[in-house]
Amino acid sequence: MNDYKALYEIWCEKADAETRGELLEIGENENEIKERFYKNLEFGTAGLRGILGAGTNRMNVYTVRQATQGLADCLLKKGAEIAKRGVAISYDCRHFSEVFARESACVLAANGIPVWLYAEMEPTPALSFAVRHLKTAAGIMITASHNPANYNGYKVYGDDGAQMNVEDSETVLSFISKTDMFSGVRTMNVEEAKEKGLLTMIDEDVLVPYLTAVKHCVLDKNLVENAAKNLCIVYTPFHGTGYKPVMRALKEVGYTQVFPVPEQAIKDPDFSTVASPNPEDPAGFKMAIELAKEKDADVIIGTDPDSDRIGVLCKTKEGYRVLNGNQTGVLLMEYVLKQKKKSGLLPQDYVVSTVVSTKMVESIAKAYGVKLYEVYTGFKFIAGVIKEHEIHPDGGRYLFGFEESFGYLPGSYARDKDAVATALLVCEAATYYKENGMTIADALDELYAKYGNFLEYTGSVYMKGIDGMERMKALLSSVAEKPFRSVGEFPVLAFRNYNEGIRYDYETGEKEAICMPPSNVLYFELENKGFFILRPSGTEPKIKLYFSVCGQDAEDSQEKLESLRKAAEELLA
Repeated sequence: MNDYKALYEIWCEKADAETRGELLEIGENENEIKERFYKNLEFGTAGLRGILGAGTNRMNVYTVRQATQGLADCLLKKGAEIAKRGVAISYDCRHFSEVFARESACVLAANGIPVWLYAEMEPTPALSFAVRHLKTAAGIMITASHNPANYNGYKVYGDDGAQMNVEDSETVLSFISKTDMFSGVRTMNVEEAKEKGLLTMIDEDVLVPYLTAVKHCVLDKNLVENAAKNLCIVYTPFHGTGYKPVMRALKEVGYTQVFPVPEQAIKDPDFSTVASPNPEDPAGFKMAIELAKEKDADVIIGTDPDSDRIGVLCKTKEGYRVLNGNQTGVLLMEYVLKQKKKSGLLPQDYVVSTVVSTKMVESIAKAYGVKLYEVYTGFKFIAGVIKEHEIHPDGGRYLFGFEESFGYLPGSYARDKDAVATALLVCEAATYYKENGMTIADALDELYAKYGNFLEYTGSVYMKGIDGMERMKALLSSVAEKPFRSVGEFPVLAFRNYNEGIRYDYETGEKEAICMPPSNVLYFELENKGFFILRPSGTEPKIKLYFSVCGQDAEDSQEKLESLRKAAEELLA
């Protein structure tokens, strides 16, 4: 553990006046000083994410500059030809997001690395697209996604537009660890960077091609041209980056009845109208539901602050039905394959999902005769499948990919989930079903009748305190050493330890290799393609829990799911 008191004193001596003032205010609070300085904010494969404030374990200009110097050193190590391709940067609506974006740009410019910086806040997928469009060597997105308002983050992207790979992330981390955040960082001001031709502001020159790529995701152009005007949509951007591009894209393809929630269309880093700016939380849609009732809307969509995730609600006779991430995923996958089938599907054509997502995807892929790839949670793994097919083309086309945590990508123009394009796809599907006398809810019920009554739930076990990460690791290690043979009334048919790369079949006693890289995922297979999964969060001291059942009908599935959840929580207590 770091000598946190010594680090505190160094910061009080070397930091700027405003930061010193913040630190002096906590001078008598031993626990607060320790929590801020007992470790460095961890730079993982997704970059940095943490609470805003002064300290080595916080998001601030010093930790951002240090990380950017590490990225600059990584690019320079690769050679001048790589470094001169530069870095694209975007940012969301959060506190200090624009500041961190400009600080990052100034550090890169001081290292002689060109920077393309969005002129105003833009979504994560727009950053991923910009990296590919401008052919930069890397990208930076300043965002904490759907975390609370006191968080911010720093995501790094590789030259393929996907989040940086493990090897490069480790190189960046090695340089960060050697960099003194006060004396070891090169920087210059924005004006100097512009004068030297090292900083270029991005506007329509990249946004128009991005939106063009998004609009190319429309599958049935005749349908949308003729019937889009008949669909009524309520939209909330949760105060974030989605407002302009989503509204613009919907308007440009022909949706005329689009009603944004006025209070939530305003940029607000405090997210003052919601407890959480997370489209996974139904409570955040209260205002949207009220507006939808007033407008008699067919569908409600909501994008998170950096507009890479999207939530969907659809009209029913009883009111507005909230779809979970799996439900939206299978609904969209079925619609995409239905439309793509018209042009002729190939056996090599493929869809991608994750090991923790619903197993209904297996049935859908099989019904349409396309390949299904299952990857770990994290969209960079879906991007990896797309990249592998580009490197080793086999005639197969990427059709659709999703993860249960509300992330979807309808095309390969970007390599991260895209709520802007998905908004168009959701509305197109809703238009299609409305023209056929159905709602999205009706279409989902048809999927259950066709493939089975799958029902899923995602929960978490939090490990609070400084030792939270260690306790989380200990619990997962204990379960891995002594796997459950049953979870309540549900017998475990097989156990997959992805860290060891082995599947244990409890029915036959056989072991088989799992052909995936090691990852700390513990997977318990249950009857009827059900499962119970544990994995650590990549950003917080918590264990993510995934449950899935398949019952005889909706009521049976709900009862089974509640029983499974209760039994799992008792086992982990």
